[in-house]
Amino acid sequence: MLNISIVLYNPDWTQVTNLCEELLRGACTRKIYLVDNSKQQTSNLPLSSSKVEYIWNGGQNLGYGRAHNIAIRQSVRWHTPFHLVINADVWIKAEDLDLLHDFIMNQPAVGMLMPKVVYPNGQLQYLCKLLPTPLDVFGRRFLPSFLTRRRNARYELRCTGYNRPMNVPYLSGCFMLLRTEAVLKARLFDERYFMYPEDIDLTRTIHRDYLTLFYPEVTIVHDHAQASYHSWRMTWVHIVNMCRYFNKWGWFFDRDRRLFNRMVLTDTSQN
Repeated sequence: MLNISIVLYNPDWTQVTNLCEELLRGACTRKIYLVDNSKQQTSNLPLSSSKVEYIWNGGQNLGYGRAHNIAIRQSVRWHTPFHLVINADVWIKAEDLDLLHDFIMNQPAVGMLMPKVVYPNGQLQYLCKLLPTPLDVFGRRFLPSFLTRRRNARYELRCTGYNRPMNVPYLSGCFMLLRTEAVLKARLFDERYFMYPEDIDLTRTIHRDYLTLFYPEVTIVHDHAQASYHSWRMTWVHIVNMCRYFNKWGWFFDRDRRLFNRMVLTDTSQN
């Protein structure tokens, strides 16, 4: 069984409703938590199910990780073995959710699982990454693409083809199927981040003790907006929080980054 959390901010309720109805079809779904960071509370939740709980944060935008932690703590409290963190702009079929649940349930070494992710047009999203250096983060954002193309391809592990399972230290926060004991051992999302690097932080922490696995046997659709590329405010939020990340783990010396990245590159070069 698993619980699911979706963090909302001024959501498209049609999109949220459609996703929740599909998730509720999953045999493994125990409860869905809708954690709303919007300024206004919805007065008419368009879902009627005892398995859906709406949590409004009183008009405070708590950020991504802190809001998901509210729901994850419920999974810890009720000893629910798995917890799915999913974006509202993701689409997954109920039968594929059950397939992922059954897979992780039978693989005790796996602490986190992410399927293959594509855009609505079917184009692959390269969401399996090495742990980033400052150049990886800021170079791809602010330098001309011809200067960063090769480095970015290496960072996103494009040479692998994304056609086989991979144990990688950075998986996207758009879809994280978590073993509850693993995320508890990692002390949940680090709430010092408002947005962006909390998925890097959590994946690498779980990666110390468990497999953090890309599993391409299932494909989901993600209508990825990349808000920081279209808003100077969100660009600033991204910069500030990435600085917090590097202050925590190390800007130029990061032992785990060097070790984990070397292991991934060695493994992918041998296959």
